[in-house]
Amino acid sequence: RRERERERERERKMSDGASAEAELLKKLTITDGKVTELAKAREEAALTLADLYANRGSSDKLVGLLEDLKPFFSTIPKAKTAKIVRAIIDAVSKIPGTTELQLKLCREQAAWARSEKRTFLRQRIETRLATLLFATRDYQGALSLISTLLSEVKRLDDKLLLVDIHLLESRVHHALRNLPKSKAALTAARTAANAIYVPPAAQAEIDCQSGTLHAEEKDYKTAYSYFYEGFEQYSSVDESKAGPVLKYMLLCKIMSGNAEDVAGIVNTKAGLKYSNIPGVNAMLEIAEVYKQRSIQAYQAALEKHKDSLTQDLVVMGHLQALYEKMLEQNILRIIEPYSQVEVDFIASQLSLDKSLVERKLSTMILDGIVFGTLENDSSLIVYDKPSNDAFYKESISTIENISHAVDVLTKVIS
Repeated sequence: RRERERERERERKMSDGASAEAELLKKLTITDGKVTELAKAREEAALTLADLYANRGSSDKLVGLLEDLKPFFSTIPKAKTAKIVRAIIDAVSKIPGTTELQLKLCREQAAWARSEKRTFLRQRIETRLATLLFATRDYQGALSLISTLLSEVKRLDDKLLLVDIHLLESRVHHALRNLPKSKAALTAARTAANAIYVPPAAQAEIDCQSGTLHAEEKDYKTAYSYFYEGFEQYSSVDESKAGPVLKYMLLCKIMSGNAEDVAGIVNTKAGLKYSNIPGVNAMLEIAEVYKQRSIQAYQAALEKHKDSLTQDLVVMGHLQALYEKMLEQNILRIIEPYSQVEVDFIASQLSLDKSLVERKLSTMILDGIVFGTLENDSSLIVYDKPSNDAFYKESISTIENISHAVDVLTKVIS
């Protein structure tokens, strides 16, 4: 009986949707009435139809709708055309698995806008195209398009679009690990933003990118502050983006050695809303593992939350650094009581491969974290940490003073 009721409900919704679609399509073809009223009715019908197709997942119908509306676009102002075209492209983006279609659609619409001399619309579609190229990791293609856009938009002095393009440029350079250029692009975005009113969502993007770059410089305290500002902005305008920013806030707390604060942040009034998001749950588990200093549990947590952690460009590098830090702490804890210890013993205690432990020990010795030497790659001889005796510094200073005095006396005699 319940199955029959559900089936009837589905049929009713499909029937309602079909009738709504027919009604909206009819509005698009009406030709009787005042020009302004007709244009407004057709615009509203097009936007409503785009939402209807997006909810159904009908990407092919959205593409067809865009083509069918092109004769209508010649009769309405360019600003309204831009609004409808961008709304339909946004509707396509709501359908999962349509990235390639979005790329194709953006290229086609940018070419059409160029042929129709609709500069405002073309520049925004090309900015969207550059964003998609960045999302698909075609960084060189994105940078090439960004470079062309910047030269055009700077001449027009469109500050708000400049902010978006510079922010995208900063993210692309960050993905390519070119931090100086990423910081320069972010500075340019801030300069453009200071001259105009910036919507809260755009300001949140600036704050989050600032947090990302400070985290790259290991300044996790400042990075956390920027991410917190971005989180507050997103919480008020776009909650779907607030969850990932909370994940970055928790990452900063872990990386700065304050893993015990993570649970408290999530349990606040603002954090509870996003406590069930996969990325936030992953950070809670990483924080617990970090407090236990367990390498095996850490690797297991990474594997468990692979989709929400290792696929994230911002998180990925920091998690590797955290792994190296935990490995160093574990090695130091094991070798602390010994003056000489077998590498095999260290590897067995950590349940890691011997060659990996050897490489890590060599790096720690070269970095001055461990004072010692590896004997025939089989054992580690540990030395006491050399003390900084002030006597040597004072002796050097005394010798330098005597040398200076002798030089002066030599000049006087000569």
